[in-house]
Amino acid sequence: MDNKLVEMQGLLSDNGIIICFSGRFSQGLIEELGEAITKHMESEEKPRNNIFSVFSIFIEQSQNIKKYVVSKEKSKAYDVISSSGIVCIGKTNDGYFIRSGNTIENMDELNLRAKLDRVIGKSRDELKLLFKEQMKKDIEPGKNGAGIGFIDIARKASQPIEYSIKKIDEMYSFYEIMVTV
Repeated sequence: MDNKLVEMQGLLSDNGIIICFSGRFSQGLIEELGEAITKHMESEEKPRNNIFSVFSIFIEQSQNIKKYVVSKEKSKAYDVISSSGIVCIGKTNDGYFIRSGNTIENMDELNLRAKLDRVIGKSRDELKLLFKEQMKKDIEPGKNGAGIGFIDIARKASQPIEYSIKKIDEMYSFYEIMVTV
């Protein structure tokens, strides 16, 4: 038997990854992983605001994956998208990072880019104003949120959000986002 898991464990460690999950997301799984990272950070005696920021960004990114999968339940893309999610939480010298990704349909790329580009490069004050403006808007029928997720993530981040969308084929791309706290 080869030592693939030992190699994988080394790769995760070399990249500062503390927790990583790949596969189908469920509410229970998201809660368990959130609790695990919170306990890990508490054991390192990290400030409460850092713990809260990492936890809430992890929850938002995981929920985004889960909501996207749910939105594709009745489509042909569901089988490809449903188990493509991955989220990793790790540590660098600069702090913690939350990195996640999933397969998306190419037709959803422009909308996703618009939402992210709307918050990237904004100052704290601009993000605060954008957050308040968004909270005043009515929730559109069929939407499952107020549209503040990326704004809130950007407000909690210590560095600008980084993201990429790489084309897989004519139908799908892989979307990845990284946030540092």
